[in-house]
Amino acid sequence: MLVFTNVFSSYSVNDLEKAKKFYEGTLGFPVTQTPEGLNVQVTKDYSVFLYPKPNHQPATFTVLNLKVISVDAAVDALVTAGVKFEHYNEGELKTDEKGIMRGGPGKGPTIAWFTDPSGNILSVVENPPVRNG
Repeated sequence: MLVFTNVFSSYSVNDLEKAKKFYEGTLGFPVTQTPEGLNVQVTKDYSVFLYPKPNHQPATFTVLNLKVISVDAAVDALVTAGVKFEHYNEGELKTDEKGIMRGGPGKGPTIAWFTDPSGNILSVVENPPVRNG
């Protein structure tokens, strides 16, 4: 059996300087630059490694989901920071004027998507606190 000491994800970007500014300045994550790329410390126990790729092609799917208590509050804060949210109107994938897909029973989570400077898709997804009683 394999023994893992930690886990992390990685994906490419086309400009490390712009990526560092976005992930550190706009999203507020601690970022460490290494000779190979950027280590983005998303949580205490989880990091994402961004590496430069000259022929970078952004993924056509969400590469990083950020759980938040309120998608509305997260969208408002990120819009103030200059982030533009994606708008969809395809089949069951429909977002409102803020770029939020409203979830609920049988509909999935409340979620909103945006891209980093390299076009990689990220999301804020609502994860409200569990209330007992």
